[in-house]
Amino acid sequence: MKVLIADDDPQLLRALRITLGAKGYDVITAGDGADAVRVAIDEHPDLVMLDLGMPRLDGVEVIEAIRGWSATPILVVSGRTGAADKVEALDAGADDYVTKPFQIDELLARIRALTRRIPAQEADPVVQFADVRVDLAARTVVKAGAPVRLTPTEWQMLGMLLRSPSRLVTRQALLQEVWGTHHVRDTGYLRLYVSQLRKKLEPEPAHPRHLLTEAGMGYRFEPGAPTTVDAAGEDAGASGG
Repeated sequence: MKVLIADDDPQLLRALRITLGAKGYDVITAGDGADAVRVAIDEHPDLVMLDLGMPRLDGVEVIEAIRGWSATPILVVSGRTGAADKVEALDAGADDYVTKPFQIDELLARIRALTRRIPAQEADPVVQFADVRVDLAARTVVKAGAPVRLTPTEWQMLGMLLRSPSRLVTRQALLQEVWGTHHVRDTGYLRLYVSQLRKKLEPEPAHPRHLLTEAGMGYRFEPGAPTTVDAAGEDAGASGG
């Protein structure tokens, strides 16, 4: 099982790498918040452990970024003991919270509890919105009863959006997932492919209701009603990436 540990304390990272590695976990590390988001996108860990007080992006921002496209369990390990900090982290999408200093046995128990919640094989969903039905496992799209052909890149982008219904998926997350880390500033790619997806799937591509733009941030799939599974959308009034 792959565990991402994000903390700006190199000694703690080293100690946890050794301890968890001895328990059979495959440990990867990040020394700041921005690196944690990048590694999460590149490595797809089974569990994320992170501190709240990290440079570049703080822990809550990291949680929000990951939750934009992933349901991976997140365990906060922080020296902040206040109730407000815990509530903020949990509201952002964290699954559990451990305060520093901690007993390693407790930490391992929390990890085991969280990883037991991971399904052995999570089925890809079938998503319905408007007159569109998307089967992510079979990779088929039907609109108004007629099949729709998507390119491999369009499938990657649509899959990320549909698996995070009503949540922001950042431009950086999409670019890194689909095109890799060397294209994180190439937002023109996003505008082009989102435009193509709208033409193929939206009832009125010029006035999108489901594949929405969050100006300056990213995209969101808004399923509307009815729907058979989670989804995410884009703002009808916005025009691009």
